[in-house]
Amino acid sequence: MQIDLPVVWAAIIGLGVFIYVMLDGFDLGIGLLFPFFDAKSERQVMLDTVAPVWDGNETFLVLGGAGLYGAFPVVYSTLLPANYLPLVLMLVGLIFRGAAFELRAKATRTQHMWDLAFIGGSALAAFCQGIVLGSLLQGIKIENNQFAGGPFDWLSPFSLLCGIGVLVTYATLGCGWLILKVDGELQRKMRLLMKPLAGVLLAVMAVVSLWTVIGLPAVAHRWFGSGNLGWFLPVPVLVVACVWGIFHAVKRQHEATPFLLTLALVFLGYTGLVISIWPNIVPPSLTIWDASSSHSSQLFALVGTVIVLPIILVYNAMQYRVFRGKVREGDIGYH
Repeated sequence: MQIDLPVVWAAIIGLGVFIYVMLDGFDLGIGLLFPFFDAKSERQVMLDTVAPVWDGNETFLVLGGAGLYGAFPVVYSTLLPANYLPLVLMLVGLIFRGAAFELRAKATRTQHMWDLAFIGGSALAAFCQGIVLGSLLQGIKIENNQFAGGPFDWLSPFSLLCGIGVLVTYATLGCGWLILKVDGELQRKMRLLMKPLAGVLLAVMAVVSLWTVIGLPAVAHRWFGSGNLGWFLPVPVLVVACVWGIFHAVKRQHEATPFLLTLALVFLGYTGLVISIWPNIVPPSLTIWDASSSHSSQLFALVGTVIVLPIILVYNAMQYRVFRGKVREGDIGYH
């Protein structure tokens, strides 16, 4: 029996992107939460919670990009030209965020400037990721497996809304992570932020979902016209249940539950995206089979991935295990 390699590679890349959003989402979210906290000690503790892991989180962005290039090269002639500016700005944001992470610890008089760079880089990277998501979901003009649109087709009210949605998602992830990793007064402040963030996230998810269904007939047909609504309906129901669970967990002062339920929200949103566009990799017409490289190329790359991917997963799991526990002021970190 021959393995359907495009499906296998779609699963690998989908997993890599999801893990990236899950992990890098909360440390980008910490940058988005910085403006709510002026005290130098509080900001330092917030950074110290991700200091040992933040650069490892971005491994999965590299994995997703490299896998996409090797397995679905046609995507590079369609998705990338359609989103050159937001993708370049995303990289600029990640560079500023990374530089600020390292340099603010050594700065004295200019530390506030690096804080601004950390905030701005985190916000720019997150917002641009949402714009790319929005442009993908609304569809990209393709002719003969090449991008046939204009340089600013990505710019639309819907893509800007998706950018805001990713900002809120990452901020909520960051807040949940900090509830888990800190204690005392800083944890109390995070609990106060968690409820409004979760409420705004639910509202944004609802608006994006309705806009998608109303504005994109293909997505509406997938959800309501294919006879599979009974299978898909648990997704929005579970989204509401997760937000209710976050409110309940914050009230009961649970520490891990708000973060875990926010991760569940991210997974449900990702599931909704996959349901909406499958089997297209670049909507509205480019499927994973149309965009795939040759069978031999995918097989060759798969052998290397089968070897490397478990190592990456084990490495990341070990770093979270080693650096588990609470982070408090005065602990070793970026000082």
